[in-house]
Amino acid sequence: MPDLTLSLCFVCTGNICRSPTAEGIVRAKIASGPLAGRVMTDSAGTHGYHVGEAPDQRSVTAATQRGYPLHDLRARKFELIDFERFDLVLAMDTGHRAFLARLAQPSQAHKLKMMMTFSRRFGEIDVPDPYYGGTEGFEHALELLEDSADGLLESLTADIR
Repeated sequence: MPDLTLSLCFVCTGNICRSPTAEGIVRAKIASGPLAGRVMTDSAGTHGYHVGEAPDQRSVTAATQRGYPLHDLRARKFELIDFERFDLVLAMDTGHRAFLARLAQPSQAHKLKMMMTFSRRFGEIDVPDPYYGGTEGFEHALELLEDSADGLLESLTADIR
């Protein structure tokens, strides 16, 4: 395989639920697959509500139970320079996509994708925000993100062959 490194940034509102969960899932799946050492991951929020904070404990619990550690992640706000730094910017819902599309230069618009575009089993467009709900919302988000992560990694693996 050629020496190619891809960079991915997962984006939600505050970077404490959906986007760090997506990052943790993808990071874990990359570590044990053909993309190991070839993909850099990060996550960010459209807003700086939680900068410096660890992911929501409910996200951490749900992800850890499935083998996706999130303990080392800290929230940060998406910056304009991130469109330069990352090959793909993956929005968790249509609101995030719209927000990010307003920030992107025309030459960067191709980098912006919806995470659920890569889903293979679910017809949903958005990963619903579990923050104001119960445990079941975090489990549902995790299921959507696991499926989308599998589709994303399958797509990336095909692209670099």
